[in-house]
Amino acid sequence: MSSLRFKVVEEASNRKAVEVDIPKERPQEYYASKVFNRAKMYEYLPLDTYKALINAIDNKEPISLEVADSVAEGMKRWATDNGVRHYTHWFQPLTETTAEKHDGFIEHDGKGGIVEEFSGKLLVQQEPDASSFPNGGIRNTFEARGYSAWDISSPVFILDNTLCIPTIFISYTGESLDYKTPLLRALSAVDKAGTGVARYFDPNVQHVISNLGWEQEYFLVDEALYAARPDLVMTGRTLMGHESAKNQQLEDHYFGAIPSRVQAFMLDLEIEAHKLGIPAKTRHNEVAPNQFELAPIFEETNLANDHNMLIMSVMAEVARRHNFRILLHEKPFAGINGSGKHNNWSLGTDTGTLLFAPGKTPMENLQFITFVANVMAAVHRHNALLKASIMSATNCHRLGANEAPPAIISIFTGSQLAEILSKIKNSDKDELIALAGKEKLDLGVAQIPELMIDNTDRNRTSPFAFTGNRFEFRAVGSSANCASAMIALNAAVAEQLADFKQKVDSRLAAGEGLQHALLAEIKALLLYSEAIHFDGNGYSDEWKEEAARRGLDCETNPALIFDAYLRPSSIEMFRKTGVMNHVELEARNEVKWEMYTKKIQIEARVLGDLAINHIIPVATRYLSILLDNMVKIRTLFPGNKGEELSSQDAATVEKIMHHCSIIKEEVAKMVNARKDANRISEEREKALAYSLHVAPSLEVIRYHIDKLELMVDNEMWPLPKYRELLFIR
Repeated sequence: MSSLRFKVVEEASNRKAVEVDIPKERPQEYYASKVFNRAKMYEYLPLDTYKALINAIDNKEPISLEVADSVAEGMKRWATDNGVRHYTHWFQPLTETTAEKHDGFIEHDGKGGIVEEFSGKLLVQQEPDASSFPNGGIRNTFEARGYSAWDISSPVFILDNTLCIPTIFISYTGESLDYKTPLLRALSAVDKAGTGVARYFDPNVQHVISNLGWEQEYFLVDEALYAARPDLVMTGRTLMGHESAKNQQLEDHYFGAIPSRVQAFMLDLEIEAHKLGIPAKTRHNEVAPNQFELAPIFEETNLANDHNMLIMSVMAEVARRHNFRILLHEKPFAGINGSGKHNNWSLGTDTGTLLFAPGKTPMENLQFITFVANVMAAVHRHNALLKASIMSATNCHRLGANEAPPAIISIFTGSQLAEILSKIKNSDKDELIALAGKEKLDLGVAQIPELMIDNTDRNRTSPFAFTGNRFEFRAVGSSANCASAMIALNAAVAEQLADFKQKVDSRLAAGEGLQHALLAEIKALLLYSEAIHFDGNGYSDEWKEEAARRGLDCETNPALIFDAYLRPSSIEMFRKTGVMNHVELEARNEVKWEMYTKKIQIEARVLGDLAINHIIPVATRYLSILLDNMVKIRTLFPGNKGEELSSQDAATVEKIMHHCSIIKEEVAKMVNARKDANRISEEREKALAYSLHVAPSLEVIRYHIDKLELMVDNEMWPLPKYRELLFIR
């Protein structure tokens, strides 16, 4: 395969751009070239080893050490054939990023030299330091031992000449310290519970599979401008900056022509993604200037989540090759849309049935309604938990900002499905209702073919929307690990499906027919979950009031939203499904509160430094220029004439002094509030103190700095402005 080459060229604007030489081969010829997938396994493993490994993967079973040794040898040969010298266990600690420790394929040969070796023991298990990652108190500093263990269901891959082995990460005492472990447990739980219900309709079903298609939104900024903004470097967002005269109000960026520099980056990223087996398919401009989106084809949730974590790392590296920096913060710029990561989630069977898609027969449609009703009940029962699963210090800037779903979980179904659910809910008969498929739309324009209209619209204001054959969890933040939302959602649905099956089985044991038993329980679920169903405008204030009347969780403070993980209903749900125990839940909440505190703490420190050491000195220097100018005017034009000519400068001087005074006062107030909060030892109370007494000062200080930006001489202003940051040249 031809290698990808980069050529640096100088544009007329003296800005460096990168030309990408496209590989001569078609994507299918180099797709997954850096992945030890089944084709590579078949080539590099003995046949017996290959069959044993595939059987273990397909049936979710462990492998023996003998098989692991044989796999490790074949894996090493494939890696070294591709120029690899190191391997690492690649895992997902509670930092929202990935972690890796590289080891070489070398051992002593007993003769003063070395040999390249890689055993099954090293493949299956390693020992990272469990006390150095967020652990919520499970591990003390002096208790360092933790374990990473190979997840055979996620393919090994090569990244930057290192063999990366996807693994779970647990403590010495067995508690999960990562996202993958509880995700795998949640997927196992929904598999087991979903299979039990799916067999009412097809006894041949052996597994129910959770699928995920994520949509990754991101911003690009020029690397030089990024480096000149300490707030972007330190926090991922602009802590100050007046909005540009032109931003997104003309709605001309969304789906617009992709700038050539960006298109070169996107092409480079797609090629790298395809080599890693990430099925990147869709790319486009998003709503805000400099905002873009990447989306892949659906995959099984565990693999899709691994791929999303991997693509976030890869896109940052590729962006730097193109003189860009990637911004994954949910709200890097004020006044324009932030970035989300819509999680399109569905369930299917190993027999090929999509459980959220209407069928062609009455029983297929009953199956569809059965699973939809159970999802609605699960989301209603755990709406506070689902909100907690997507909440963070960064995502709270985006939610409810009339650009993203509100911090209230509701379900959109669309008018046709809503009508059907209403008929079932209010009917006294055990009748099956036909579901209409796509309808034709005749536009009356001869050269335009007939359009097929879906049986449901989309609702961008809904955090959890039914979109045809899947549910779109729109509230997930762009920098988040998808696993957080997928753990909560799959576990909640698993609990609900298990409860549903138990009740239906009780009815069947009492002599009721299957159709009657199913419809009776479906009606009960639809009545129970009425409050969660909302097809209107989620941005409106009226909905917030209505949601509160319905009893939905309307809390907006992140420190309090995290409490949902420790509600009795959440603890019991995670216990019953085997996803997390009480110790793991408490530890994770400690981490969530701690991470929230630290992110606000960093923002407060950065903003305080910029305000006092950058903005105030510049404003003061400009103030001196104005005062000097006023003195000269009044000297040259004594009396009323001088007063009149210098009055505008006098008004500006007064405003600058006013804003500077408030900035100084507010920074001092923020520093004192931070010191008071830091004295609190309990993580929840500390996070609450930061949210109530530190975070509000950030917005007050920003307001007054942004006012100064409009008054101080542009050449003196120390930071790149929005009009420079937001428009790629």
